[in-house]
Amino acid sequence: KGLFILLLRSYCIRQSCGRGHDASGNRRLLSVWDLVKHCSGLRSAVPLAVVEEILLNLPAHQVVRVCRLVCREWKELVDSAAHWRERCRREGIQPQDPSRAPDGWCQFYFLTKKRRNLLKNPRAEEEFSGWKIVENGGDCWTVEDNYVKIPNFTVAKYFVTSYWLCLKQQLIDLKKEGYNAAFMDQLQPHIKISDWYAPRCDCGSVYQICVELLDQKKKPISTFEPEQVFFPQWNDQQWCEMTHVFKDYGPGVRFIRFTHGGKDTQFWAGWYGIRVTNSSVEICPAEER
Repeated sequence: KGLFILLLRSYCIRQSCGRGHDASGNRRLLSVWDLVKHCSGLRSAVPLAVVEEILLNLPAHQVVRVCRLVCREWKELVDSAAHWRERCRREGIQPQDPSRAPDGWCQFYFLTKKRRNLLKNPRAEEEFSGWKIVENGGDCWTVEDNYVKIPNFTVAKYFVTSYWLCLKQQLIDLKKEGYNAAFMDQLQPHIKISDWYAPRCDCGSVYQICVELLDQKKKPISTFEPEQVFFPQWNDQQWCEMTHVFKDYGPGVRFIRFTHGGKDTQFWAGWYGIRVTNSSVEICPAEER
C-alpha cells in the first residue's frame, strides 16, 4: 500500500510539472496509462478502497477508457453505481428531482457533463443547414448579418422572415442524441427552451413559436405554444428572449419538435419581418447550480 501511494504521489508531482523523461532521457508527456502500468502489478496488495479513492481523483473519461481495463476488480469498481454516485456527490451533481434518483449514475454523470444545445445551426452560420422550411411565404426566408447586440452573446447572423408567414422546424431524435428511453422515462429531466427574436425598427412584425415533446409515433405529449408576439412599426428593434422549461411531463418522450418564425405586418416586399437566432433546446438532468 505504501509503495502504491508513493508511486501515485510521484505520478501526481510529475503530472503537475507537465512532463517526465523516458528511458533515453527524452522528455515526454505523462498519461494515466503510466500510472496504470505501474499499479496493475501491485493491485493484489492494494486495498480496493484505496484504489477507488485514486480512481475518484482521476478524470472520468480516463477511468472508463483506461483504468476499467486493468483487471476484473477495477472493472467492477468503475461499473458500480456507488462509484458514480460518489463522483456526482463530490462534484455537486444532483438530480433535479431527488425522488427520481437515476438507475444509471454513470450515464447521468456523463450526460450532465456533456449538456449541450441539441439544435443544429441555431445562429444561421450555415445558412439553413439542419432546418426544415415549413412555410416560406412572401420573398421567403433569408439570412442577414446581425447589427444589434444580443445581451451576453456574440451572434453574427440571424434568420429573417418576409411579408407572408415563414416557419422553420427541427425534429430532435433523443435516442440519437444519447438520451435513451429508460433515461427519459425514469428521470424525466427538465427540458430548457430558449429563442431570441427581434423586429426591424421601421416595420411591424409578429413572432410565434411552438415546441412539442413527442412520443414514439410523434404524437404530442406536452406542448409549449404561447400567444403570438406583435411589434408595432417604429420600435426599438431590441432582441427579446422567449424561454420555457418542461417539467413533470411524464414517460414516453422520444422526440422534440421545435418550430418558430413569423412575418412582417406591413406586407412590404423584401425581408422586413421578424428575426430569429441563437435558439436552443437543452436536456438538464442535474439541478442548476
